[in-house]
Amino acid sequence: MRKLIFGMNVTLDGYIAATGVGIGWSGPPSDELFQWWLDQEQASGLTLYGRKLWEAMSSHWPTGDQLPGATPAQIEFARNWRDTPKVVFSSTIDQVDWNTRLVAGDAVAEITRLKAGDGAPMRIAGATLAGAAIRAGLVDDYEIVTHPVLVGGGTPFFTGLDSWVNLNLVETRTFPGGVVLTRYETKR
Repeated sequence: MRKLIFGMNVTLDGYIAATGVGIGWSGPPSDELFQWWLDQEQASGLTLYGRKLWEAMSSHWPTGDQLPGATPAQIEFARNWRDTPKVVFSSTIDQVDWNTRLVAGDAVAEITRLKAGDGAPMRIAGATLAGAAIRAGLVDDYEIVTHPVLVGGGTPFFTGLDSWVNLNLVETRTFPGGVVLTRYETKR
């Protein structure tokens, strides 16, 4: 069975996207944090996206390695992003590119099917999609990268849950700028 990981950059008050500015609140990550994210992405065999985050990622990373001043890590991230298989869950878009498959039906059923297979871990990206997977008991690990900023509203990292999810702390790590990674695994 494949492991399912939910990880994103989060504000101190728990939002992944701020009202009016989206994910732009975090600014450019430190080289060390960017490398950490690259390592996580390279260890993944499949990324599952909700529509909004797919649109943000697909508007930048397909050609991110061709931007003036792109660092070696950014070049590698763009290449890895294009090469990694992706599934986008949406009923409002009708076409995807870049090694991606579109699923308009039951996300939980498809994630359950994908998780039951063999292979490298899967990453889930987007709070709404991840919320459905969390409520279904499908998420194994959480990687919360907390930035020292308060935005006061927007899209929360955790959407409403039906019941408690008990976790074990796996790791904490501090990055430049006071950014803190906290990794948890679901108690089973």
